[in-house]
Amino acid sequence: MNNSKTILVTGGAGFIGSNFIIYCLNKNDKIKIVNIDKLTYAGELSNLDEVKDLDRYNFIEGDICNKDLLNDLFNDYKINGVIHFAAESHVDNSIAKPDEFINTNIIGTFNLLEVARSNWMDGSFSFKNGCEANRFHHISTDEVYGSLGETDFFTESTPYAPNSPYSASKASSDFLVRSYFHTYGMNVVTTNCSNNYGPKQNDEKLIPTIIRKALKNEEIPIYGDGKNIRDWLFVEDHCYGIDLAFKNGISGETYNIGGGNEYNNISIAINICNILDEIVPKEKSYTNQIKFVKDRPGHDYRYAIDASKITNELGWKAKESFKTGILKTINWYLKKYNQG
Repeated sequence: MNNSKTILVTGGAGFIGSNFIIYCLNKNDKIKIVNIDKLTYAGELSNLDEVKDLDRYNFIEGDICNKDLLNDLFNDYKINGVIHFAAESHVDNSIAKPDEFINTNIIGTFNLLEVARSNWMDGSFSFKNGCEANRFHHISTDEVYGSLGETDFFTESTPYAPNSPYSASKASSDFLVRSYFHTYGMNVVTTNCSNNYGPKQNDEKLIPTIIRKALKNEEIPIYGDGKNIRDWLFVEDHCYGIDLAFKNGISGETYNIGGGNEYNNISIAINICNILDEIVPKEKSYTNQIKFVKDRPGHDYRYAIDASKITNELGWKAKESFKTGILKTINWYLKKYNQG
């Protein structure tokens, strides 16, 4: 990455985006980041307290659906890289209010691509590989691939089969990014990740919910029979993969990033409760608070990622095991809830 790189990070006050900004600014003291975030309920400026006073960091409250604002940012800050996190991401919310997901995840991505094209492309339909030239990095999810059975893994060639309004909107945005490579020659790369966990995740997600409910002595809700399986990826390992793909990924390519930690939801809940029993013990085990609740519509059974492409081509490898990552996560939330 050259020393003059100024990156526009979208959704940088959210869980993964804020972790990435901190990771990136700490890793490279020459990089500049402009963070645009709408500050919905999922965005917290406090997530960025570590970097808020750096000269190399600028925050703009705004919506990626505002094309004029995006144009102003590209012109004012001379943006030559985009890392696009901004998205509505909660499956349950997409079932209740799909229009918000269509607007942000599809229209917002289209606006970003169009503004980048108008500012970066000279009409020659050609590009340089890597991020020496202007690069657009799209952050996506393994949910675009649909659901797996007991075996097999998602690879970059797995056909898309989204089953929720959320995953359908992300699949649509993935295809838009792909089209700008094949039609216009834009320098793009896409990464699809498995379920992230770690510090700064919004309280609505599974792992923070388990921790929060346990500490409040409330019922810990687990959908259905708790047998739905996810591949868990520690957020800083994801940031490492994003950094590698942005810097060294081949233009037009997709890289899947997964933690290789497959656990079903009930196992996650029991694991966290057992750790809390040791760290903040009480008279009865926290596992007594677990309660199965009605499953959500279209609940995919299993996700699991084959991350061999990014490992073999870019040298990525997860640094945290689930055992070490979940302990770091629990300790962070204990401090957040003033119990650590």
